[in-house]
Amino acid sequence: MIKILLFAELQEEAGTDQVEVDKAGVTVNEVKSWLQKQYNLTTLENTMIAINESYADENEVVKDGDVIAFIPPVSGG
Repeated sequence: MIKILLFAELQEEAGTDQVEVDKAGVTVNEVKSWLQKQYNLTTLENTMIAINESYADENEVVKDGDVIAFIPPVSGG
């Protein structure tokens, strides 16, 4: 089981701030594709990705117990 954390507009689009799924052994990109289909997320493409609080890329393989965070761009002013 892995935990997926969603922030900002991703959280609003999905209607939840986290999801737990049995996706161990797949790449982050595959998790991302599943999320897009499952929750119809339109803003997932430009997100930063972290696995267990360390930045990661889409080709990393997710292990059981991992926490993946999808962090959209932040603007400030």
